[in-house]
Amino acid sequence: MSESAPTSPTLRALLSRADLGLRLAPGERPPAAIEQPIRWVHSSDLADPTPFLAEEMVILTTGTQFSGDEREQYEEYVRRLAHRGVVALGFGTEVARAGIPEALAQACEEYVVPLFEVPYRTPFIAVARAVAEAIAAAAYARRTWALSAQRAVALAALRRDGLGSAVSELSRQLGVWAGLFDSAGALVRASGALEGEIADRVQSECEVMLARGASAAGVVRVEERSVTLQTLGPGGSLRGVLAVAAEGLDEEARSVVTAVVAMTGFALEQNEALARARGTLRAGVVRALLTGDTALASEIADATWGGFPADPVVVGLTSDAPDALVAFLELRAGREHGSFFFGPDASGGIALVQSAAAPLALDELAERFDVAIGLSEPTALAAFAPALEEARIARDRGAGVVRFGDVASAGVLSTLSPDAGSVARTVLLPIARHDETHGTAILDTLRVWLLHDARFDDAARALGVHRHTVRTRVRLAERLLDRDLQSFAARAEIWVALLAAR
Repeated sequence: MSESAPTSPTLRALLSRADLGLRLAPGERPPAAIEQPIRWVHSSDLADPTPFLAEEMVILTTGTQFSGDEREQYEEYVRRLAHRGVVALGFGTEVARAGIPEALAQACEEYVVPLFEVPYRTPFIAVARAVAEAIAAAAYARRTWALSAQRAVALAALRRDGLGSAVSELSRQLGVWAGLFDSAGALVRASGALEGEIADRVQSECEVMLARGASAAGVVRVEERSVTLQTLGPGGSLRGVLAVAAEGLDEEARSVVTAVVAMTGFALEQNEALARARGTLRAGVVRALLTGDTALASEIADATWGGFPADPVVVGLTSDAPDALVAFLELRAGREHGSFFFGPDASGGIALVQSAAAPLALDELAERFDVAIGLSEPTALAAFAPALEEARIARDRGAGVVRFGDVASAGVLSTLSPDAGSVARTVLLPIARHDETHGTAILDTLRVWLLHDARFDDAARALGVHRHTVRTRVRLAERLLDRDLQSFAARAEIWVALLAAR
């Protein structure tokens, strides 16, 4: 915690009250023993008061529960107090005993329970009242700190980099590391470095929480380090995650974190309207590029996003445009000014323009957002329209990242649309019905005949039948298809149908 965040009263503070006259009994004890916070003060002369105690309490006793000076009874008494988490034991002298019993002092030293004398002139209620007043003062100071911290965070949020300033101020107020992850799980603001295994675990957990899509909080622990996570934004439309390297924050500290969560979420929600305006402008730039008005598109891009990448560029197209992907690209564009451009496409995807020399990590992008991405061949920005068509053809070939060059090398037939299969099966349906009804093999014969360049002898040898049989079957196929297969165009059409119908 920062110095501005006061803590609970301690035993040292209680012993320093001159008006009480408390005296710490002689003996060796760790310095930390008298720095422990005090939750409350309770007086009891029971032989075993532990069932009625809580941790971090100070016990006051006059010693009437002890009979004689047998060491065992003192050791058992102090052992139970230490096991219960008692902070210290105050012994009221001149009531039942003239001073502190030596056996009690030795037992307290053995079990590291600080022992102090409460003089006869100091009533136990005065000690309890002093602690109560200190607790009340600390609580008031803590609430005052929380209000001051919230004001500081609110003022920081008004700066130019509001989100980053708010996160930094939160870190300063709590005295811990704080970071902001965007809707894609990328760390975009941080008050310092979070390194090692804890950083990897936090990154992974943020991605999991965002993938679930529900508002949630969680804690990541690695050895003795802990990071508390809180999603930002409403469920189903999460905007990011706030991470704070602390756990078990008290109510006041949580109120400061909650204020940051609320302000950050509100700021991100406000950014939606701005994001829609940016999206409309980006769509206009894409349309200008498609119509060949590269000068207008470049003028807007220069003024707004730092320009387009230098030629040659690669044009990409995604399968769809989820909000998380748009938010990720917008943040990336802000950090990498002018290194790439993106804008919505009429088909519902996102058109990308990136440098051919330094492309984005698109494989990671496709996997993270579960989208298909097609890429054109390197080209000049002026050839955006044909490049976008190349990207569309590549995108429609399958999942992940597909390059148009790979599609082109597979041949023209590989570009047939999924609808071609249905049309092909309809064209070949008369032959398929005939084979099914009469138990013939007209379709297979036709495929083998075309495969052998319409040579009857070669097809007959491949089928293991007489060439007249092949000729008869082909003539029957012509009648069923109502096509003259002597022409190259008709044979080419049927061959494509046979390929597409598989």
